[in-house]
Parts: sequence; structure tokens; C-alpha cells
Amino acid sequence: MLLVIDVGNTNTVMGVYDDSRLVCGWRIRTEKNATEDEFNLLLKGLFSGSDIRLSQVKKTIISSVVPSMAMILNAFCLKYMGREPFWVNARSAAAWMPILYKNPSEVGADRIVNSVAAFHKYRKGMVIIDFGTATTFDAVSEKGEYLGGAISPGIAVSSEALFNKASKLPRVELLKLPDRVVGRETSESIQAGIIFGYAGLVDGIVRRMKKELGGDPFVIATGGLAPLMEKASETILSVEPDLTLEGLRIIGEGS
Repeated sequence: MLLVIDVGNTNTVMGVYDDSRLVCGWRIRTEKNATEDEFNLLLKGLFSGSDIRLSQVKKTIISSVVPSMAMILNAFCLKYMGREPFWVNARSAAAWMPILYKNPSEVGADRIVNSVAAFHKYRKGMVIIDFGTATTFDAVSEKGEYLGGAISPGIAVSSEALFNKASKLPRVELLKLPDRVVGRETSESIQAGIIFGYAGLVDGIVRRMKKELGGDPFVIATGGLAPLMEKASETILSVEPDLTLEGLRIIGEGS
């Protein structure tokens, strides 16, 4: 079995694949100060709630945008898995997708993994949006080349800045699409402004990317808030909740 791990700034997403089937998956907070022993205890606890054992895992593949986690996860894999993990970066993923960035090493591993998975599934020009701590927009050519993209502050980061700077505004939950843009109370107004305002950002960037790229690239989204933003957006055509895990699986199977 294959263990795939994507380490983000806020959350870490993990999954176990049996060939191409995702057997189980988890989303946990990224603990940047954890030790390899603590990570092992955490993973054992997660596995105990499934029908598989950690000892059944024969390979581990990792993408990470948190440099401090590299030493922790390397130590965990060597000590408890008996082997080093395969790390995804622009160089190691070059066989699956040419990276046409000016400096390929600057491209986040999660962006590469998402792009590999998207092109593998759709086989056409793509725009991939990942709603995380930052929201990333990545462009893939019809030939399967990573072209580049855009990065903006994530919805949660933007909202937190608003709540921290405007002391009279209440914190609101972003769980569903507002019924209207013209809010009738402060909480409604904040929800409408954040969600519809961010949808405007998404649609604006996507339309500009399409104009630059030419053709009609297929637009998909992933990340925790992707289902909500699909409802608010006019340009997102599909949501792929397991896109990052799928990309790791594809690269892991061929590594």
C-alpha cells in the first residue's frame, strides 16, 4: 500500500491507496513542532480507526510547503517505516510534467501535484484553483506543461485580517452561500462581502488567465472551501476534493 502525505501551512492531508483505490484519508492540523515519535503516535491512532495497519504500507510519498516538517517526516519514515520517503519537487516530478517556471524550484510541491493529477484526469488545458492558506491558480497547457499561475491570500487569512483590524465587526462562519448580496444585518453583510467578494476575485483572475492562455481551459477547484466557492463562482466547472492525494498517488506509483 502507498501512504501519501501533503503538508500545508494550516492542515496536513493524508491518504492510503491500495493500487488506485483510496482506502482511507484524513485531514489534521499541521503541527510544526511535533517530533517523529509524536507523529507516529498520531498516525497509529488514525490507522486504528481503519481496517488497515501501518505495517502494510510499503512506500511513502510526501509533498510539503513547510520546510521545518522535512526533518520530522524523514525521521519518522526511517525510524518507523524502515525506508526514506519520496519527496515531490520540481526536479523529482519532471518526468510527469515539464515545469516552465523561470525558476522551477520556486513552485510549491502542492501546485505541481495538483497539476499532475488534473492533467492526468482531463488531458486538456487546465486552470486549477486550490483554496488553502493561500489560494493558488495554476495553468497547465494542452501539452501537459506547467505554465505558472497566480497566488492570493486565502479566504481564511483575508477574513482573519478583517476581524483583527475591525474590532467592532463580529466573527462569522463561512459555511454556506449567502441568500443575498445586500445583507440585512452585520453578520449577513460580512458573509456576503467575503464570499461574493472572493468569488469576484476568483472569476476575475480566471478570466484574465483564459485571455492570456487562449483557448478554453477547463477550470477545476480543490481545497476545503472549494464546494462553497463553486456555488458562488461563475467560472469553476468542477470540484475535485482528493486532487492532491491523487497527484501524489500518480507520482508515487511511477517513482
